[in-house]
Parts: sequence; C-alpha cells; structure tokens
Amino acid sequence: MNVCRVAIIGLGRMGSTIDEEVVDYPAVALPYSIAACCAHSDRLELVAGADLLPEKRDAFGAKWGTKALYDDYVAMIEKEKPDMVAVCTKGENHAELGVAVAELGVPMLYLEKAMACSMAKADLVRDACLKNKTVFNTGVLRRFDVRYRVVREAIERGDVGEPIAAVHYAATNLLHGHIHSMDTLSYLLGDPAIRRVQGELRSGEIVDNRIEKDPNATYRMVFENGVEAWTIPAGHWEFEVLGTEGTIRSFNNGVSQSLRRLGAPVGEKKRRMLETVDLPDVTPTSAVLDCLYDLLDAQAQNRPTLGHIEVTHHITEACFAVAQSHREGGKWIDVPGVDRDLYIYHV
Repeated sequence: MNVCRVAIIGLGRMGSTIDEEVVDYPAVALPYSIAACCAHSDRLELVAGADLLPEKRDAFGAKWGTKALYDDYVAMIEKEKPDMVAVCTKGENHAELGVAVAELGVPMLYLEKAMACSMAKADLVRDACLKNKTVFNTGVLRRFDVRYRVVREAIERGDVGEPIAAVHYAATNLLHGHIHSMDTLSYLLGDPAIRRVQGELRSGEIVDNRIEKDPNATYRMVFENGVEAWTIPAGHWEFEVLGTEGTIRSFNNGVSQSLRRLGAPVGEKKRRMLETVDLPDVTPTSAVLDCLYDLLDAQAQNRPTLGHIEVTHHITEACFAVAQSHREGGKWIDVPGVDRDLYIYHV
C-alpha cells in the first residue's frame, strides 16, 4: 500500500491541537487535527510542518516528533515533496496559500474553510486547482460525517418523498459558520445548484466594500430543484429536510437522527399522521480522516472528491451573496453573480 506523505501549513488548532478541545464531545469523533489523523492512520505519513512562529514549530515538533519544520512553506514543499498539503492557517491566508500549493504541483490539497475572503480570491483558487488538476477538499466536515450520510441516503431513497424545504437551526457567523450550514444543506439534498440567495447581517457593517469582522447572519436560498432553505438563528446545529411524504432531522450537532413518514390513511376522512421510522444504526468515525481518505481515493480513482473545488467555490459564493443581499436592502442575489471584490474577514 502506498503511503501518502502529508505536510501541514499552520501548526495551530486544526493542524495540531484541536483534539484537546473536543475530548468527550459526542458530536466529534477523534482524531480531529490533521496531525492526529496522520498519527492514527497507516495510509498517511506526517513528514513536515511550516509556521511563521518558532514557538508553534517547537511545540509541534515536540508533540508529533516531526523534525522537518520550516518557516517558509515554499521551501518545505520544494524539499519534502509532499503528496498532500493541509493549509490550516487563518482565513485571510487561505486563498494565497491554496493557489501557491496548487501552482507548486502538490497533487492533493486540504484547504481550511472558508476558501477565501472574497470571490475574486476564491476564483483564483478554483482556477489554480482546475489548471493543475489539484485534488481538493476543504474543512466543511459534516459532508464527510457518516451520521449525515445516513440522512442524505434516506432522502435519496425517497423516504421523505420529494423534498420541499430544508432548515438549519443555529445562530452563527457567515464565513466561519454558515459555510458549514449552507454546505450541509446542499449535501443533504444531493448538491443541487443554488440559484438565489437573500440574507441579512445581524452584526457588523460593510464599509468600503469590506466587513472587518465575520458577521452573524441569516439567509434564505432557493435551489435549482425548487427546494427552499432557511437558517433559523436559534438551536443547536440541527438540520431538517421536509418532503411530500415525511421529514427527517439531524439532532444535537449530528449526534442523532429521526425520520418520520406519513402512515396509512385512518378514520372517516382518511387522514394521515407522521410516524417514526427506524434508521440504520451508524458508528461515528472521524470526519477529518474520512475527508483525507476521500482525497486519496479520488486521486487513485480519478474521480471528483465529495467536496470538490467547484462545489466548494459555489457554496462560498452563496455565503458572499448573503452579505451582498444585505447591502442591497434584502434583494435576492443570483448565484453566480456576486460582487467579486466584496471582502469579509474571518479567522
């Protein structure tokens, strides 16, 4: 079996330490950081890390036993020749690093979300990955979680009939949070194209076409298949899809799922009631590890990844459409069609 050589740019939380924050949290199956996934897997070998801060390099080397540590990621890639690079820096650097990794010829790229702070920069990442045939996934991890796969497969089987509406429940910010909520709604529905978005910013303001702090937001969007979707700014990261024959919901940030279907007609007026239906049991696995394995398998099989560059780029544009809609007084924004230079800072 070929072992994939992995290098990490950005040796902080997602690169190295985030597992310590989520121990015993049922919504997350470990390992979670990229380094922890490599240590856990016989398909991934951690060969190098890069960070501008010497204290992070030192801590990373002590924790994972990695000796190939760099302050210059280009030098790292040129010398170590990794098969995969994981970019785990702050959001303002994602696009620049994503483009550089692709242009340097690295076969596989894991890029933390969101992929860019503007659509102009997101376009550059997409174009670089397509030009260089870079196999791509990003850190919108619910689409790699087997517990959400159960929900998607139930919808694909027609267990709720034809989907009509989809809802996300939680208050969150736009690029750090709703990139997840929009991506998950899209994934559960089979990734139909998003055609229109309407949104409102609940914090922050747009000054000179920039938002300097990732704003809390709400949205409504319409998919090409006619399904409408909303986010409700309350709840604990739950998702629901309602169809002509039933409804399915993911509870407690993915920990459990419930399917209810219309039963047989009863009574004089032949009314139908929603009845709970059992779903397959599922054992949680690491969504991050499954994401990295999807990169490996997609490259080996010459197929798109589950979170390929074009679907990630599309959902990123839907996020930016929320801010543009707010700026234009709640107007519906077509996707594609967002102002390429609208900038939103995120960590």
